[in-house]
Amino acid sequence: MAISVRLDPGLKAVLRRRSSARDLPVSAFVREAISEKLEREGQEADPYAVGEPLFGRYSSGETDRSERRKQILCNRSAPGSG
Repeated sequence: MAISVRLDPGLKAVLRRRSSARDLPVSAFVREAISEKLEREGQEADPYAVGEPLFGRYSSGETDRSERRKQILCNRSAPGSG
């Protein structure tokens, strides 16, 4: 099947550079990109995969927080600790 796609000049230039860097014709590069996209979207996302980009994103840097949870909670609820 042949299709036509309109690309803005910037996207067109990037597409040509990337396909050239991989020594592929633009049409082969586009077919490969479409196949990869369809494969990714065809896979069911499990909850871990959905949340993975967020895990550790707001890390405190404290690696022992779970071990010190009671101490941390007691300190936060103490008068004048806030």
